Amino acid sequence: MVIAKPLTGKVALVTGGAKRLGRATALALADAGADLAVTYLSSAKEVQRTVKDIERSRVRALAIRCDVTDPQNVRAALKETVTQLGGVDILINNAGAYETASFEELTLQQWDSIFAVNVRGPFLVSKAAVPHLRRRQGRIVNLGSLGGSRAWPTHIHYCSSKSALHMLTKSMAKALAPEIAVNCVAPGMIHLGGKSAREFMSRMAKQTPMRRNGSGDDVAAAVLFFATAPSFITGQVLFVDGGLGL
Repeated sequence: MVIAKPLTGKVALVTGGAKRLGRATALALADAGADLAVTYLSSAKEVQRTVKDIERSRVRALAIRCDVTDPQNVRAALKETVTQLGGVDILINNAGAYETASFEELTLQQWDSIFAVNVRGPFLVSKAAVPHLRRRQGRIVNLGSLGGSRAWPTHIHYCSSKSALHMLTKSMAKALAPEIAVNCVAPGMIHLGGKSAREFMSRMAKQTPMRRNGSGDDVAAAVLFFATAPSFITGQVLFVDGGLGL
């Protein structure tokens, strides 16, 4: 029997959930019945819209400003989530940074900054959430990237950080078993409506076996799979790339 709302009674925390993939994921989890805490950093206007849209699914929604690279911010966000919503069952480490830079022009500040968001952030949030997740046999889903397994010469710091996140996923899966399942969704080329990259995205769609770029819904469906799958599935990196990485 298929359960219409498989996450009813669950609480999900989505970092960087105000817009783009974070928003799509939050809406999918809400549609599945979960109450949502959504963190944001500078997207105050966008997060209010997302919260209103989440509430249309008749679940509770909470917006929390949080810099995922700051331990104090992270602890405060977890405390507010637990206080307001009663606990945490599902953590989605979505907050991330993306940047283009040639190797010759790549600065140490850029390197450190992208690792702070893409690796330090998921580490800090996961560590703070573990006591709450362990009590409720919870799940962690990290948002990786096809770039974590493919070398992109103009995104060396980004690719390196996502590769580290993929290994963090696998290592945490071993460290936190059997109470917590940890997995990773790694998107390929995802079209989110931006006009500036239209020509590039069109070119990438032609190179993709499925002959299109992905959507936010494609990624959200993969996250929802891990959020509802048997806990026996852990330590996996699921590429949502239409076959581009083959």
